[in-house]
Amino acid sequence: MAAKQALPGKQYRHELKYVISEGEHKLLSTRIKACLKQDYYASINGGEYFIRSLYFDDPFDTALWEKTSGVGSRDKFRIRIYNLADDAIKLERKHKEGQYIKKDSVSISRRDCDEIVRGNLECLKHNDSPFAMQFYGIFKSNYLRPKVLVDYIREPYVFPAEDVRITFDKNVRTAMRCTDLFNPNVITYPVWDLNNCMILEVKFNESLPQYVQELLTLGSAERTAASKYVFCRQYEF
Repeated sequence: MAAKQALPGKQYRHELKYVISEGEHKLLSTRIKACLKQDYYASINGGEYFIRSLYFDDPFDTALWEKTSGVGSRDKFRIRIYNLADDAIKLERKHKEGQYIKKDSVSISRRDCDEIVRGNLECLKHNDSPFAMQFYGIFKSNYLRPKVLVDYIREPYVFPAEDVRITFDKNVRTAMRCTDLFNPNVITYPVWDLNNCMILEVKFNESLPQYVQELLTLGSAERTAASKYVFCRQYEF
């Protein structure tokens, strides 16, 4: 699982993804839990928490097309919430550059979130984040609109050397074309026919420490282009 040297600048990180089985998760999770700590939010929520993301795309589904076509440099935009609460709402851009990723985010209020989902972006002009005006321009010029809700349960672990973050994203589900972000009663569907698969993500800075590599021995699991956004839109077409 070693990777090439990272791009200059601390903002860019490596990201490795694997689709693994429930059995592989049990093996890896038991091993990692004995050696690494969970992040703060998981530790106060019983070891895992619920994530819901609302993804945006343009009228031509460019983000979807670029991902499925393997375009090397691309962006995805989403609003992300945790445990269906509105006290920590993030408008995020995930930029992919080859094998490297960079994430920029803007904290927004529930009121501003509702406005952005409706297509009213003026609130971003009054946001103090250095990325707010960038997001405003991109959303306006590309006519980005909500496309799909993505739900899953995250089990995260951290390791201080190289800022390693390991996450198991379980029970990935799609709400199809529904975009009702805070509705707890949205009907969702599993993205796999057999709902015992999940996504393992490994993020780190320059290189993955040998100690962590040994914990992550995966056997038959293979690295894959595992995009939750693509998985959750695959039934629309």
